[in-house]
Amino acid sequence: MRIDGFHGKAGLGARPALIIIDVNVGFTDPESPLVCDLEDVVAAIAQLLEASRAARIPIVYTTVEYSEGDRVAAKAFIDKIPVLTTLEAGSRWVEIDSRIAPGPREPVLKKLFASSFFGTPLQALLTAHEVDTLIVTGASTSGCVRATAVDAIQHAFRPVIPREAVGDRNADAHEANLYDIDAKYGDVVSLAETLAYLAAVADAASAGPSSSAAA
Repeated sequence: MRIDGFHGKAGLGARPALIIIDVNVGFTDPESPLVCDLEDVVAAIAQLLEASRAARIPIVYTTVEYSEGDRVAAKAFIDKIPVLTTLEAGSRWVEIDSRIAPGPREPVLKKLFASSFFGTPLQALLTAHEVDTLIVTGASTSGCVRATAVDAIQHAFRPVIPREAVGDRNADAHEANLYDIDAKYGDVVSLAETLAYLAAVADAASAGPSSSAAA
């Protein structure tokens, strides 16, 4: 159900960046207590990575990890979700899934909480590259994806969420949060739409600085 006055489209800017949130081994390995069902999500992100690299846009990863000192800083969050201590700094659980491994110029930002903006240099990185649109992917839809989308619009970026490229541990929570994001914070679109957008960005970049891929 759509409510009058909501679910408008913010639209796509000309200078996007791709963020891949917490698609680490701790979230993708069935042996982890934090695992999500992300098989299809990883495949979708792989397509977006290929298109983003072709378009030469900024690509940023995040992972959650906790050193002994970090556990002190994030005490309230860890008290709420003690299983987060699985994501111990230096362990294999915090490494990005090798199927979508970052390239040498694709930074991995460490975070302690939900939003990819909180306590990280993400805003500075996006501003330095004059980004206006943030393609938000990863996990989980109801947690870090939603928190990042909300913070993105609050920092004046246009959040775009490819539906197939985000996932959650709970199907109902996944759908409910996509609904809320699309109603109030960002544009939830298909993977195909996002790939077409990135292709247009790549074409505009190759055509020269006067071109625009804005839709």
